[in-house]
Order: sequence, then C-alpha cells, then structure tokens
Amino acid sequence: MHDYLVYDVFTETPFGGNQLAVFPEASTLPEDALQKITQEFNFSEVTFVYPPEDPAHTARVRIFTPTMEVPFAGHPTIGTAVALANMGHGPEMVLELGIGPIACHATTDGARFTTEAPLETIAHPKPDLIARALGCAQDAILTETHPPVMASLGLAFTITELDCRDTLAALDTDIGAFREGNAAYPSGLDFAQFAYVREGDIVHARMFAPLDNIPEDPATGSACATLGALLAEREGQDMTLRIHQGDDMGRPSVIGVTTLGRSVTISGGACKVMQGQLIL
Repeated sequence: MHDYLVYDVFTETPFGGNQLAVFPEASTLPEDALQKITQEFNFSEVTFVYPPEDPAHTARVRIFTPTMEVPFAGHPTIGTAVALANMGHGPEMVLELGIGPIACHATTDGARFTTEAPLETIAHPKPDLIARALGCAQDAILTETHPPVMASLGLAFTITELDCRDTLAALDTDIGAFREGNAAYPSGLDFAQFAYVREGDIVHARMFAPLDNIPEDPATGSACATLGALLAEREGQDMTLRIHQGDDMGRPSVIGVTTLGRSVTISGGACKVMQGQLIL
C-alpha cells in the first residue's frame, strides 16, 4: 500500500487548475512501476518524492508525464512543494529536480519557486507548420516581438503569439502536423505548442502536447517560465505577468511569472482534493 495525494495546482479552489498526483514516500515503489503508475492516473504529471541526495535539501523529486520522465515542470514543482508544506516542511525548501536544485517557498495553500536555468533557443519552426498544428490562419500569428520559437528552461515548448483572444479560443489542433513537427525538430521532445495572447501584463494561453498524451494542459508553469524569460530577453526589461490558462477547457488556472535578470519566479496556489492508497 502506497499513499498518494492529489492536488489541483494554480488554483485556489478545487476542480480548477492542473491535476497532480504526489507520492510523498516513493522509495518503496519499484522503478519499473513509475511510468505505469503515471499512465494509470492519466494526469499530465505525477511526482515521486525521495530523500534528498544532499541532506541540506528537502527532497528529491522525479516528474513523469504519461509517456516519459522529464527534468523539470512547473505545476508539479508548485504542487509537490505545497504537499511537503502540508507535511510540515518549509516554508523555505530546496527540491532536487532533474535540472538541479530549485529553491521554493511554500505554505499549505500556495508556493513559488525560482529558476536560474539559462534560456535555450532550440529552433524557429516555420509559421505555416505552426498554423496547421494549432488550427489557425497563418496571418493570425504575430511576429513583431518574436516569430514562433522553440525554447526551453529545461523543457522545450514552441511559443507562438496570436492576434486575439477569439483566435486563441478557436484553436483546433492537427495531430498530423504535430507528428511532422516532431520529426523535423526532434530535440523538442514532443513538439509541444504554447500559444498566447498578451494584453500588457495579462496573458491568456493554451498548451497542447498530444504526442505526450496531453491533448491540452490546463496550466503549464514551465512554459510560462520560458515565456517570461523569452519576453524579458526580447524586450530588454524584467517582466511581471499574470497568465490565465485552462479557461477554454473548463479548468481555469492563474500562474504568476516574475523575472529578475536571469532568474524567473513562478507562483500559484494549490489545494488538496483527494488522497488514497495505491495497491501494488
């Protein structure tokens, strides 16, 4: 019997935000079961918590999507930090992730973390391919601030600015174009697409990763962090953004993004909605 917790992340109320299952004592789980457990939950991510390698740190955290282990992701970091706070840790903590130690501040209902991972520009996928993948007209893609760009702070996303909220709401993805993009740009892992509309400091966004069995993600902290770093770099100034995601799939999420030089801080709420035991 293995205890687990389920949190809704980047929301202050149940049944919004992004679902996350957390196994707070994963050392007793067999290695070959981790991916299968994640597939069983069918959430965008599940985290497995282990004792830290450095005793000065709080925990080592492994993050799995339905198809792979990933080195970093935003809502799993926030949700796991809140789960650890509810277990008596914190409020200051350091989590060991695949991209290295991440400093977090967590309470029982919200958290923030800061990453100083460098922004990596991987590729500039062709706008016509992005338009087909997203299911929008090519002339709806804005390029004044940046063209579609595959970028990463530890997890790759193709980031595309669109012309208006109506265009964003009407997106209708084409998995064939995702497969074509993944073949052309394999370093992007699954050709995940993060599309957004910006109105000053307010951003509305959607994220699609159907090749990772995530048709749409209601909150993607790692993509939001990458967007913040990208905009700060392109505009030459620090950013404070409030990103709304998940509205078009009925799971509204709010992600705070603040940049300071090379660092990016992600913040948001989380609430526990379930707990149980895995029989294995």
